[in-house]
Amino acid sequence: MKIIRLAAVKEATGLGRSSIYKFMDEGTFPKSIRLTGKSVGWIDQEIEAWVQERIAERDKKS
Repeated sequence: MKIIRLAAVKEATGLGRSSIYKFMDEGTFPKSIRLTGKSVGWIDQEIEAWVQERIAERDKKS
C-alpha cells in the first residue's frame, strides 16, 4: 500500500482538483487521509479500484 498525493491522483484519474473534491463530498470517490496540518493523500489501491469500477461500468454498457 502506498499513499499518493493530489498530482498523482489527478494523473491516474484524469480528473481535476475540484472534481475530485466534489466527488469526495458526494461519497462517490475515495476519501483522502490527513498526513499533516494541510497535507493530504490517498491510498493508491483505493484510487486504482475506483478507476477499475469506471472501466467495469463502461464495459457493462457496451
